[in-house]
Amino acid sequence: MSSEHNKVVVLDGGMGQELRRRSSRPASPLWSAQVMLDEPELVVAAHRDYIEAGAQVITVNTYSATPQRLARDGEPGLFEPLHTAALDAAHRACEESGKDVRIAGCLPPLMASYRHEIVPDEQTCLQSYRQIVAAQAEGVDLFICETMSLTREARAATKAAAEKNLPVWVSFTVDDGDGTRLRSGESLAEAAEQVVAAGAEGLLVNCSVPEAVTTAMDVLAKIGVPYGGYANAFTSVDALEPGGTVDVLEARKDLDPAAYAEHALGWVRQGATIVGGCCEVGPAHIKALVEKLTAEGYVLNR
Repeated sequence: MSSEHNKVVVLDGGMGQELRRRSSRPASPLWSAQVMLDEPELVVAAHRDYIEAGAQVITVNTYSATPQRLARDGEPGLFEPLHTAALDAAHRACEESGKDVRIAGCLPPLMASYRHEIVPDEQTCLQSYRQIVAAQAEGVDLFICETMSLTREARAATKAAAEKNLPVWVSFTVDDGDGTRLRSGESLAEAAEQVVAAGAEGLLVNCSVPEAVTTAMDVLAKIGVPYGGYANAFTSVDALEPGGTVDVLEARKDLDPAAYAEHALGWVRQGATIVGGCCEVGPAHIKALVEKLTAEGYVLNR
């Protein structure tokens, strides 16, 4: 294995489910955002645990803090405080770890995960993503547009992020039964080409079952930019409704840290250079992944 082809960037794992395990408070539609205000120390600790496990990129905890979700489920006035608190928590974790880690800004679905049919029009998407980008840009090293289920939303997020001249990675969520298609039914290949044209420098697939991510790697390999994946460990996401909580979803029993790491190692063998974890994938999974990559001779590349 040449040194040019064995460098891998390791992302962190899921934050929302990890915080659920650590907190005694009940779940809510704005769960991960509410924790940012009520129990920020839990967020700092979770970030730090991912760093200690070997993650070289951590993502700020603002997944549910979009203008649309705050208007529907909470208080729009919390937008700035939530983003400020999330950036503070990520920076504190990096400083406390003493390690050289990059912080990724988070551009999530504006309305709800997986529900492409309620995505706003493109101009509304662009306006909202510009608002999120403006709140995060001074405190992050790159942006990840993640869990994108619709090309139009992904394109708007990419455009907004690219305006700040920071690296932009775009991560799609694909059909669990067909990793070549987004959850909207659109072609992953076509969606990937559109966001690269809009400024994306990296392509990923996330919050889909590992088997679908494996299929998607062969699609992304043909686009011509660095690519990778970070899967979830849910049995299915079909039961989750907009404004609902992930308490209705069930975790798989066959994706312990070693099993998950084996899936992710498979993606790297397919050419992926960016891997991590999503919902139900915690620090122990990331630690197992880092250990497997190191044992196989891969170099962790910030």
